[in-house]
Amino acid sequence: MSFFRNVVFLAAIAGLLAGLALAVMQTFTTVPLILQAETFENGAVPAHDHGAAAEQPAAGQDAAAVETAEHEEEGWAPADGMERTSFTFLANLVTGVGFALVLVAVSELAGGIAGWRNGLVWGFAGFAVFTLAPGLGLPPELPAMPAADLAARQAWWIATVAATGVGLWLIAFRSSPIMAVVGLALIVLPHIIGAPQPVSHESPIPPDLHHRFIVAVTVTNLLFWMVLGAAVGVFRERFLGAAEALRPRIA
Repeated sequence: MSFFRNVVFLAAIAGLLAGLALAVMQTFTTVPLILQAETFENGAVPAHDHGAAAEQPAAGQDAAAVETAEHEEEGWAPADGMERTSFTFLANLVTGVGFALVLVAVSELAGGIAGWRNGLVWGFAGFAVFTLAPGLGLPPELPAMPAADLAARQAWWIATVAATGVGLWLIAFRSSPIMAVVGLALIVLPHIIGAPQPVSHESPIPPDLHHRFIVAVTVTNLLFWMVLGAAVGVFRERFLGAAEALRPRIA
């Protein structure tokens, strides 16, 4: 039981460190681009013009009720400023710990990450699985950009991540040429099928802004995974010591 507890501690420390690094990087890279895109989003929303009746509350309905109904339709969102920044930092920390648990569990099945250099290799693999492969079909989107059905995009993203992960595992840890071919086929298959696309790609967002956002998201996620992999490699010996890898314990 202490082994699994130490695995959780290892993932928590490495994930918090990588999540904090991601939050700091996003503050200076992706966040300004998102805020800039939101100005186009607000400008793209047409003014509501349903006649004089729509401008005034209906009989027996006060202005507060109308405002409450409008907020319920729009949905809750954190207020700009400190609240929004705090939620972003919290989300990044939780994301970091979640990905760290996945990285530690998978790497322990393969024998564990030995040092920060080996951690960089594992980190790049995580980047390829969770960012690079899905991003080829579903690049990061800014506010006001058209998108396909959410459920379809989520299904394709999950399938792509699973296929890429299994494919890389077969290539890296199976010495059979046949398994390598199968792994490569799994990696390519989601992109042959193709990601769900919106009906129209028309958007008020300038192409240059979207391009800079894609580059910023890709680079920050690469650095996030590099930090995460290296951190797991550095702290693994302290938390797990000479303990056996996870694979023998669940065999």
